[in-house]
Amino acid sequence: MLLEKPLEKIKSYCEQCGVVNIEKFIDDCSILKEVLLSENKKYNLTRIREDSDYWNKHIADSLSITRFFPELKEKHLKLADVGCGAGFPSLVLAIAFKNLKITAIDSIQKKTNFVEFAAQQLGLENLSVTWGRARELKIVGEYDYVTARAVAEPIKIFKECRKFLNKTGKIVVYQTPKTETAPIDILNKWTSKYPYTWEKSSELLLPGGDKRIFIYALPIS
Repeated sequence: MLLEKPLEKIKSYCEQCGVVNIEKFIDDCSILKEVLLSENKKYNLTRIREDSDYWNKHIADSLSITRFFPELKEKHLKLADVGCGAGFPSLVLAIAFKNLKITAIDSIQKKTNFVEFAAQQLGLENLSVTWGRARELKIVGEYDYVTARAVAEPIKIFKECRKFLNKTGKIVVYQTPKTETAPIDILNKWTSKYPYTWEKSSELLLPGGDKRIFIYALPIS
């Protein structure tokens, strides 16, 4: 287990991200960790095996989106997590915020199978799973948010997932300063024929010292 001091730092960060029942949240994420590590022995789901990395790079990172989009903490919204992988951020957000109705989407079936299994183990009634390629799914105008973490460049996510959004919907891509792929002005040029504008968040420091930024597309009102 994590030493007490680092765990307290994680708890504090999660509370800053809007987690209300922090002890229940930590307990559920501990269960998720055990399920993840157990299933990871059967097929590769994550390269993260160290306890501190799990809490920092999976849990805290998944929650960090609420620092810039606080409505996720309180409003009843629909969110599609595209390229969900092993369920980060979708599983973590579903554990933390029961007000969200989340769909985890991935083209690799072993990953969607895992997310569905983990959701069942945790009793997450606010999370569903879809297996398929985003560009092939017949989803139109359904979601308030599309998230993508460590999946693809923002422009690709935009092209494949813009149709998922309702009139006020946003696409939010998790990145780091090192993985930022295109300046905002270039993104806006590439998508100029659509009624969206791209913006970038300020840098955010995660509890373990990693840096996070968000690149996001907002509808032009």
